[in-house]
Amino acid sequence: MPQASAAERVLYALATALLRIVYRVTATGVDTLPAGGFLLLPNHITWVDALVLQLACPRKIRFVIDQEFYQHPLLHRILKIAGAIPITSRRAKDAVRMAADAIRDGAVVCLFPEGQLSRTGTLLRLRRGYELIARHAEAPVVPVWLDELWGSIFSYQGGRFFTKWPRRVPYRVRVAFGRPLPADRADIATVREQLLKLGEFCFNQRDALRENLARAAIRGLKRHPFRIAVVDGLDQSTLASGKLLGVAAALSRQLKRSCGDKRIGVLLPPGKGGVVANLAIALAGKIPVNLNFTSGRDAAESAKQQAQIGTIVSARLVAKRLENFPWTDDVVHLDEVLPRLRRAIVVWWIVALVLPWRLFATLLGIPKIGDHTEAVLLFTSGSSGKPKGVPLTHRNIVANAAQCAVLLDLRSDDLLLASLPLFHSFGITVTLWYPLIESVRVVTYPNPLEAAKIATVVAQHRATIMLATPTFLRAYLRKAEPHQLATIRLLITGAEKLPRDIATAFEERFGTPVLEGYGLTETSPVVSVNLPDPLGGEDGESVQPSSRTGSTGKMAPGIAAEIRSAETGEKLSLHDSGMLWLRGPNIFDGYLDDPERTAEVLQDGWFKTGDIGRFDEDGFLYIEGRLSRFSKIAGEMVPHETVEQKILTALGIEAEADRQIAIVGIADEAKGEALVLLSSIDVDQAALRAALVSAGVPNLWIPKTVRRVEAIPILASGKLDLARCKEAAVG
Repeated sequence: MPQASAAERVLYALATALLRIVYRVTATGVDTLPAGGFLLLPNHITWVDALVLQLACPRKIRFVIDQEFYQHPLLHRILKIAGAIPITSRRAKDAVRMAADAIRDGAVVCLFPEGQLSRTGTLLRLRRGYELIARHAEAPVVPVWLDELWGSIFSYQGGRFFTKWPRRVPYRVRVAFGRPLPADRADIATVREQLLKLGEFCFNQRDALRENLARAAIRGLKRHPFRIAVVDGLDQSTLASGKLLGVAAALSRQLKRSCGDKRIGVLLPPGKGGVVANLAIALAGKIPVNLNFTSGRDAAESAKQQAQIGTIVSARLVAKRLENFPWTDDVVHLDEVLPRLRRAIVVWWIVALVLPWRLFATLLGIPKIGDHTEAVLLFTSGSSGKPKGVPLTHRNIVANAAQCAVLLDLRSDDLLLASLPLFHSFGITVTLWYPLIESVRVVTYPNPLEAAKIATVVAQHRATIMLATPTFLRAYLRKAEPHQLATIRLLITGAEKLPRDIATAFEERFGTPVLEGYGLTETSPVVSVNLPDPLGGEDGESVQPSSRTGSTGKMAPGIAAEIRSAETGEKLSLHDSGMLWLRGPNIFDGYLDDPERTAEVLQDGWFKTGDIGRFDEDGFLYIEGRLSRFSKIAGEMVPHETVEQKILTALGIEAEADRQIAIVGIADEAKGEALVLLSSIDVDQAALRAALVSAGVPNLWIPKTVRRVEAIPILASGKLDLARCKEAAVG
């Protein structure tokens, strides 16, 4: 192994001494590094990644660096002494040969495979150049992950480099070295998978994820105590952060005295009341359970019994409208209780303004650690049967809020529209807890289907961020005027697959692209999302895209993924289609009192999503459908959503129309399953069949039966109600 020169040793000693003043680097996996030469492949977040990586590695690293930087007058001599290997697109072969020779001589060579700094905090496309170096050197490849550097002054967080204050000094960074991969196995899919797994490991080690959810919310609200936190779009009233803490604290003391149960139900739409109720329950050390008032009496009764709820927080107006709901004997009506607490609210409001956040949390008796204990309880929408209880832990919610903070990277002047129901996983995490923790302003509206009124609220308050489902977008297309949504700069849709015609129609009408995301109740919920493409770099430098049509975007930081066979469970390449499995701090720990069902979806820390998906070479996730929305007909997997799109095209149904058809699979003795078309409009089956055949649709994909229904069963989120669809198809 070559010996370092005296100049190299001096440079290394001086650089590491200076860097250790600023950075505290914790390295893991160092014991697995090969003894000889090898190729390091790290993620690329900041301008100082190379320096941090050198602090973590016990051996000197030779970095492959762009020729332009290598020749920079201020850097050239230092880089030359450090043994950097210059590379240019015109003479890439020379750099590949130099790097391979260095590795064969026993050196550690590092190449940043993304080729540029991430501008979103997520892993970019991996370029293939590293494969040439590894093959020529016939040496192992070691993936390595640098964590917690997003947000440093050298990262692009906030849309800029350098011009921001350091978050802390010394800056703590974790670096995780992966196990060596043979050169012939280090393809792009494998390296990406290993990098995501290292990123998940590092993210899970963050101390902040152990924090109690209520403490995290207090800290977020105390950041700007006099700034408006919540605007109620229904009555135009507002709540400043400090007053919100005062109201919630006063109510929490009342709930703690009067309610002995560990869980408290909440029956409120999005609004000031819903925010106050959920925060107060958490401050009382109890678990909020936002109940679905649209799911029917039986489902609501089931959820209430499963959660063992004895008290519900609501309002008189809600109770009047939901007389058939299975109410508990003890109901706390906010519009009656809060006026009686006026004096206590003023006291707690003053205390919240005066005391530091840690002391305020201590005064309320909130423990520092939440971690894996239950923080909120949600129930799945019951799209395929009886609602399942999904307890989300403090770690789950805090982690997903941190993941959203990286993905959305919101500005201080952003205003988030919060109209999704609080019993919906996106509603409770992304439009309630995430804004509280990250000090994001919200404007609320109680009914996401009232598109015309929401459009007026958006225009009046100049909201900039909107979350919706395709079902809600259809309503905006019919009822909103283009100028009303002119301030929206980021529109994200989820919960169901985004039809391209809806996305196209929305962008043409309102000028705002629709960005599709993906998540599940069990994942707290955000997994991936498309984002606006970042601006180009200096001198018109192109940057890698952050969105791709048809995909659900890039994975959130801290989540690892595998693709496995839906039938055998065999592990596949990330580029293959198969069952999507996920692992990360936002993944739930199991269903409520249901170990059998939990064992079906959780294995060795991995969560079986039930969705068929794949990744492309640039890391974009494509969800091809839920396994429950496939039918196996004569041995072939037939995707219901694809068949529906073919039928919509054949029938000439426009994007703005409400859902009028649904494909359902039912048992069939001859071929295993058969397709039934549910339709709320009259359909000429013979003409439809002829149109589908003419369009080249396979015979197995053409429904055998058409059933006329009054309306296609859907849930409050806009998803198909699969259980009721099945009943209609069989009946």
